[in-house]
Amino acid sequence: MWRFGRKGESGFCAGNTAEQVTEGIDGTALTAIITGATNGIGKETARVLALRHVHVVIGVRNVNAGKKLKDDLLQAIPYARFDVMEIDLNSLDSVRKFASQFIFSGMPLNVLINNAGILAPPKFTLSKDGIEQTFAVNHLGHFFLTNLLLETMQKTAHKTQIEGRIINVASDMHRYGVHKEGIRFEEINDEKSYNSSALGKHLKEEGVDITANSLHPGLIATNIFTSTGGPGYWLMNTIAKYTSKNIQQGASTTCYVALNPKVKGITGAYFVDNNKVEPSMLASDSDLAKKLWDYSLSFNDNKY
Repeated sequence: MWRFGRKGESGFCAGNTAEQVTEGIDGTALTAIITGATNGIGKETARVLALRHVHVVIGVRNVNAGKKLKDDLLQAIPYARFDVMEIDLNSLDSVRKFASQFIFSGMPLNVLINNAGILAPPKFTLSKDGIEQTFAVNHLGHFFLTNLLLETMQKTAHKTQIEGRIINVASDMHRYGVHKEGIRFEEINDEKSYNSSALGKHLKEEGVDITANSLHPGLIATNIFTSTGGPGYWLMNTIAKYTSKNIQQGASTTCYVALNPKVKGITGAYFVDNNKVEPSMLASDSDLAKKLWDYSLSFNDNKY
């Protein structure tokens, strides 16, 4: 359990849990989608949001695992409201199907938590659409999901007069980019070059009542390390055992940005340990962000 760190401007620090940063908050009027919620910080995020009376839609690849999570959480939180829906971020068709089903359901959407992710697999791997898998799952799948659900979020914000929030769970590893120019777009799908916040600006320019922020949850010993395999898996878990946060602390920043009133109106920001911090220079590069936005949109054609 991580106990170090001073309280920041928010009044919280790395040692706070998800329950602590949402204490006293009533989310009865809110509906949230969480991807990758059957394990680790996603599971804890779903539990704490449900504890605060939020209607939680669990987006998962394995529907049976999602239903088991729902049953388990209902045992602990009888008043919780859950829906389980299938989504495979490794497939853009699956992302479209999920979004269509959600929109057709007529449910409102106040909070979208893009939580699911993978560590770079040991070998170059392609998604079901023929796109490098890490980029496909961690970025492109969530990029399309967010764009497909934006209109629903805008309608919900207008009808309820409650600010919509989009949360992207990222990593502080962005500070250690391999290339000085940030992204080599021409090499994203090139096996030889494989190496294991623009949205906030767009929304602000359009004047919609939706914020978009990203965060680093901290080093947490979860099953995300299984994708590294072999000695790397053992090493990361050994290190994490002595230096990491626990799951309850790891989910705190996600829950803070999703629910806490102190975050109201903040958009295009990056959070660590329940406080806003400055990201890397490349992450703040508006030209690079525009290129990534346009590049991501280029996948939206008949090929995919």
